Amino acid sequence: MVYYVIAMTLFSGCGYREVMRRLSEGLKAAGAWPANWHVPTKSAIALGRQRIGEAPLRALFDRIVRPLGTPKVRGCWFRGHWRVVALDGTTADIPDSEDNAATFGRPGSGRGEKSGYPQVRIVSVAECGTHAYLDFVYGPLSQGEVTLARQLLRCLQAGMLCLADRNFFGFELWNQARAKAELLWRVKKNLVLEPIKHLSDGSYLSYIYPSWIARRRNKDGVLVRVVEYALDDPGRAPLITYRLITTLLDPELAPAAELAVLYCERQEFELAEDEMKTHQRGAGVVLRSRTPEGVAQEICAYFLAHYAVRALMTEAALQRDIDPERLSFTHAINVIRRKTIAQRVFSPAWFAPTAPASGR
Repeated sequence: MVYYVIAMTLFSGCGYREVMRRLSEGLKAAGAWPANWHVPTKSAIALGRQRIGEAPLRALFDRIVRPLGTPKVRGCWFRGHWRVVALDGTTADIPDSEDNAATFGRPGSGRGEKSGYPQVRIVSVAECGTHAYLDFVYGPLSQGEVTLARQLLRCLQAGMLCLADRNFFGFELWNQARAKAELLWRVKKNLVLEPIKHLSDGSYLSYIYPSWIARRRNKDGVLVRVVEYALDDPGRAPLITYRLITTLLDPELAPAAELAVLYCERQEFELAEDEMKTHQRGAGVVLRSRTPEGVAQEICAYFLAHYAVRALMTEAALQRDIDPERLSFTHAINVIRRKTIAQRVFSPAWFAPTAPASGR
């Protein structure tokens, strides 16, 4: 059933019984499946899903998922020292049931009405170079992204450089995250950042504080480096101004111009999100599960399947010594779908890396 639930997210356009047929066709052709076996009913499959719940899939995710970018994988590192990862959030439509609406909530509309579908909020961390999701959490819409993001600090490690947009910045979260990894976050323009030292590359040092009172008293401040720049896009006016703060204080190790270019790598997270939402799940496709427990299980299965595809893509890129971003996710997932149907050996761990995740 664990294997089935993962496969269910590869064949999101198929019904319960059709997914089971696709899993068993190759085995039956090879004589490795009982000839008199019949596809279970939809209700029997649903009961099987209920019996296993989310726990086995989460345990599998925690056991196998680790960063995929080795030193030889192109596009994963900044200056050869820091593995670049990104933190961001999204939402997913779920079936319109009373349980789902009560547990996760519905977004409002511009006219003050509630939308047609309840939604679940998901926040995750992805490795920018490989698009592999390293961890995720989910919750109701009433929980903000920053609240959920605190749980994701567990996946940050020394040697990582974490990117995040301006909605995530807060003194408490920044202070907690900088103890785990290096940071490069965008901040809002209303954040007061008074220069205390201008550096040779145009950046400057400043302090951030937990409150206005602490700022006035010059107490409990944390030293950061500020990088400010504007994107001169002829098609847009006025200029888009960016302010980044980072824990990398030495301009020799991390020049401001390179940090400005690096921040664009945060878009790789959005590409990973598009892979899962558009090409794996399908544009506009709502999750299947009408219960909160089923939603949790299904979310975990989606992340497992996406990681499986990305693990194989990274391995293929490494063999050809090319950047994984040059490979097509759509092509890769279609290959896996075909091989899943034609498989002659049942192996739920076919995508698992050889070593468990470090520190997980």
